[in-house]
Amino acid sequence: MSKVPTTVVTGFLGAGKTTLIRHLLQNARGRRLALVINEFGDVGVDGELVKGCNDEACPEDDIVELANGCICCTVADDFLPTMQKLLDRPNPPDHIIIETSGLALPKPLVKAFQWPDIRTRATVDGVVALIDADAVAAGRFATDEAALAAARAADPNLDHDSPLEELFEDQLACADMVVLNKTDLVDTATLARVEAQVEAETRAGVKIVRADHGAVDVGALLGITAAAEDSLDARPSHHDGEGGDHDHDDFDSFVVTGGEVGEVEALTARLGALIAAHDILRVKGMVAVNGKQSRLIVQAVGPRIQHFYDRAWMPAEIRRTQLVVIGQKGLDRSVIASDLRDILG
Repeated sequence: MSKVPTTVVTGFLGAGKTTLIRHLLQNARGRRLALVINEFGDVGVDGELVKGCNDEACPEDDIVELANGCICCTVADDFLPTMQKLLDRPNPPDHIIIETSGLALPKPLVKAFQWPDIRTRATVDGVVALIDADAVAAGRFATDEAALAAARAADPNLDHDSPLEELFEDQLACADMVVLNKTDLVDTATLARVEAQVEAETRAGVKIVRADHGAVDVGALLGITAAAEDSLDARPSHHDGEGGDHDHDDFDSFVVTGGEVGEVEALTARLGALIAAHDILRVKGMVAVNGKQSRLIVQAVGPRIQHFYDRAWMPAEIRRTQLVVIGQKGLDRSVIASDLRDILG
């Protein structure tokens, strides 16, 4: 029996993983896909966005959401039983897609494919790392060299890597393909500089593909044939030797719920000011807008806020707003939540 190929889609918060997966589902070319989604946060925004986007390629029964923590730290409890259920089906999928949390390390997940119950039936066709070109250009993942020098002078034993930088480097080091996404947001010179920076963090031979809105050739994405589980030693991680776990205490996440909002432009303007004031990494969720039959999706990456209406509210759904807020440790939850509730009304 041939092994079921599996593609791991990794990348930091807001890099465009869900958009890439929607593109895959809409261009499946007859493949029967199963999708495993892992999110950092209690509201399943990504799962909601992909459900129903291509019923023939990936029915809702083949979309599995894992919300019990970051998938790289819950491999035995969540991921392995999920994979076994998918593989035990009388008619297993042609290809499995795993969207990791933006805070996940891909290597522990790849290592799980060495488990006896999985190894003979599935293989990691490839690890695809998405990179937000605009965020990298803005220095979101790079160490502030001046601040680092000052910190080292005060404490020579300081670990030089920030949590963001470690994640960025680990995700790139494990990749078989890097998708340099959101290239439409940067100019040609900036894009060349970002691509050179990304190339310096990847292994020799890893292909870097430029993309807008996650539009990458499906045949290339789902036909890497890397068998990544057989080359773990070539995929270094800052957390090698730590048993596969890494500390999520460096990040904080919470959900704010509200009612219907009035003007969308006023919402995004006030949300942008709140993000800047508290250096929030990510805000995403569904918003109920007065007088609108469709729900508004809000996606913020740092100061950049995008929004669109995706579908009508279902008759059984409660028209309410739910936003996930993610940032580095030290977020003032009470102040941010209070300000958000004031914005949401």
